[in-house]
Amino acid sequence: MQNRKNELIESLIAYLLENGLADLSLRPLAAGTGTSARLLIYHFGSKEGLLTEVLEAMQAHVQQSFVQLLDKPSAGRPSKPPLKLLWNWAIADENYLYLKLLYELQILAIQNPDTYAQYLGRNTDSWLDLALAALSPSLRTPAMATLCAAVFDGLFIELMSSGDRKRTTQALDCFIQMGTEALASQSKA
Repeated sequence: MQNRKNELIESLIAYLLENGLADLSLRPLAAGTGTSARLLIYHFGSKEGLLTEVLEAMQAHVQQSFVQLLDKPSAGRPSKPPLKLLWNWAIADENYLYLKLLYELQILAIQNPDTYAQYLGRNTDSWLDLALAALSPSLRTPAMATLCAAVFDGLFIELMSSGDRKRTTQALDCFIQMGTEALASQSKA
């Protein structure tokens, strides 16, 4: 039974990655995943229960994937700043749609907090915790984690809007360079 539910969750995530969350209803969702609305209700209890489990599974996948990236040793090459690692990971074809869906969820939570706000709060807290852990000890403050997350958010939204990977990547590189220079001048003072 649990295996079938896990298979459904994977199918539902794939459907959402392709179709998004806006105007989501059970019948098209069931048809798109090769099942019935009745079976979805049986496994998840309600549309809200379905969304809760599917979005939590998707968020966990994204965050675990990034944690693994941070933990992966760099074989003889200089390590990149965590923000650059996250950016490169996020714009890779296999991850881009996941991030795009998370940003859609953020917007929907702002517009419809009764339905989506619970996901947003947990997601925001999890990403800030990850950002704090990724920062070097001298920078590890909630304000710095928030700044890095906000810059990333803004650039990713710009990328989704414009499709210009080169320009948005260069902008991220500028931000990282400014931070590096500020740290260097601070340590000299």
